[in-house]
Order: sequence, then C-alpha cells, then structure tokens
Amino acid sequence: MMFSTKAEYGVRIMAHLASRDGTGPVSLGAIAEAEGLPLAYLEHLVQRLRRAGLVESRRGAHGGYTLARPADEITMAEVVAALEGEIAPIECISADPDGRLVCSREATADRPCPTKLLWTRVRGAIVGTLEDIALSELTQTRARKKAAV
Repeated sequence: MMFSTKAEYGVRIMAHLASRDGTGPVSLGAIAEAEGLPLAYLEHLVQRLRRAGLVESRRGAHGGYTLARPADEITMAEVVAALEGEIAPIECISADPDGRLVCSREATADRPCPTKLLWTRVRGAIVGTLEDIALSELTQTRARKKAAV
C-alpha cells in the first residue's frame, strides 16, 4: 500500500510545526521553503488539517499556522486520516458505522470472503502503527539527526 503525497507532505507540515512549537505561528511560505514543497499544494493540505482540528491559523502580518494541540497528543493516525480519509489496504474492506470491518464482496453471511482475514490484519497493523506514533516522536527524530550532523 502506498500513501499519496497528501500524507507525505501533510506529515512534513505537521512535523515542521511541531519542531517550531512555542515560537509563534509559522507561515506556509516558510514551511514550503524549509521543506522544499510547493506552496499551492500546502495551502490545500493545511485546510484539511485545520478542518480536522489539528492546526490553527492566525491572520495578519505575524500570522501563520500552529498546532491545535501539543505534539504528544496528536497521532499519525489522525494526521493521515485527515489527509487520506479512511485507511483501507484494499478497496473492498471498509469500516461500518459500528467500526467493524466488512468486505463488500461478501454477499451473504454463509459465504465469507477468503481474503478478509488477511486484509483486516494488514489494515489493523497499519492503523495500529499510526496510532502508536505521536507527532512529538517525529520531532525527536529530526532533532537527533540535526545533532548528529
């Protein structure tokens, strides 16, 4: 499974904001320049992050974006879901309103999908990993890399 550039760039936006947390709002232009990312695309992504309650914006000369919550309270599952939508390693597996995973190819209960177990476990592993990683962990990794240089 491959995530799109929405997830890749969105996580980089969030990591950049987390690394600058406490220094005030950061402009998208500054993020785009520091990360080498296209500004127009970041504008689209940051709106998704804002709607999901992950970032806040401030207008004006000293405006920009900040994290809506502390970095240790934001999981990668939240970030990826805000940008990509529901995580599904294969098109036919999705969550029902109760959160149970269902296969759209299972016509009846007496004819189970032979691959549902595989894809359910794959999805569970991906989601579990994303839920286990807080944004603050990414900034710690960045700080260690900078210190090593």
